[in-house]
Amino acid sequence: MAPRAQGELQLGGLPRPLVRLTPAKLTTWTGCRRRYRMAYLDRPALPRGGAWAHNTLGAVVHTAMRALFDLAPGRRQSHAAAALVATHWSGEGFADNAQAADYRSRAQDWVVRYVDELDPDLEPVGVERWVSAPTQRIVAEGRVDRIDERDGELVVVDYKTGRHELTVDDVRGSQALALYAFAARRTLRRECRRVELHHLPTGTVAGWEHTEQSLGRHLQRAEEAADEIALATDTLATGGNPEILFPPTPGRACSWCDFRRHCPEGRASAPELRPWALLAP
Repeated sequence: MAPRAQGELQLGGLPRPLVRLTPAKLTTWTGCRRRYRMAYLDRPALPRGGAWAHNTLGAVVHTAMRALFDLAPGRRQSHAAAALVATHWSGEGFADNAQAADYRSRAQDWVVRYVDELDPDLEPVGVERWVSAPTQRIVAEGRVDRIDERDGELVVVDYKTGRHELTVDDVRGSQALALYAFAARRTLRRECRRVELHHLPTGTVAGWEHTEQSLGRHLQRAEEAADEIALATDTLATGGNPEILFPPTPGRACSWCDFRRHCPEGRASAPELRPWALLAP
C-alpha cells in the first residue's frame, strides 16, 4: 500500500490535524456515539461501573503472557506461565472466592497448554508493542499483544479469552487487526500482512493474510469514521448539542456498558447483568 500524503491543507494553507485513532476508540464510536463522548470527551470524566469478571480474566492472562516473555528464553516454561497467572491474579468482578479460584485454575490450564505448544525458540519482535502510522486523515495506533517474525515478515498476534472460538471471518473482518498490521509495517519498516487471533480457552488460532486492497478498505472505513468523529467533536467544542451529535445506540451491549448508570435509554433497552455474567460457562 503506497503511503498517503500526511495532512490535507485547510483554508489558509494550514495542515488539517490528523485524528489519532486506536482500535478501542474506533470500536466505541461505531458501537455507540454517546458512549464515545462519555469515554473520551466529557470532562470531568464520568464515573464508570464496577469491574467485570471476564475483563479481569482477560487482563490477567494478557499480563501473564507479557511477563512470560520478560523472562530469559530458557525460563519460558508452561509452569512459569501458570505461576505468573497466580502472581497477577485478581478477584475483581467475580461472584465469590470460589468462582474466582475456579477461573484462576482455568486460566492456568489455558496458558500451560498454550505455552507447551509454542516454538521454544520463539523470540517475538515485540510484546505489547505500541505501533503508530499516519495516513492522509488519521494516525492509526495501538498496542499489539505480540508481533512475531515468520519468513522475513511480521505477524500480528492478538490473544483472546472470550466465550466463543473464533473463525477466519472474525480475523478477516477485524478492523483492529488491520490497523495494527498497517501501523506495525510503518513503525518497524517491515512487511506485515498476516494477522492472527489466538483463542487460549480452545487453543485455536484463526489467521488471515491481508492484501494491499483489503488493508486499504479497512483504512478507508477508519478514515471515514475519523471524519465523523472530528466533525462531531469540533461542533461540540463550538457549542453544539451533545445529544444530537452523540446519540445513544440502545441494544444488548447496554447490559454491560460502563456508562449504563448515566444513560436512561441504555437502562431501558436491556437488563442489567451481574459482573460475572459474561464468563464462559
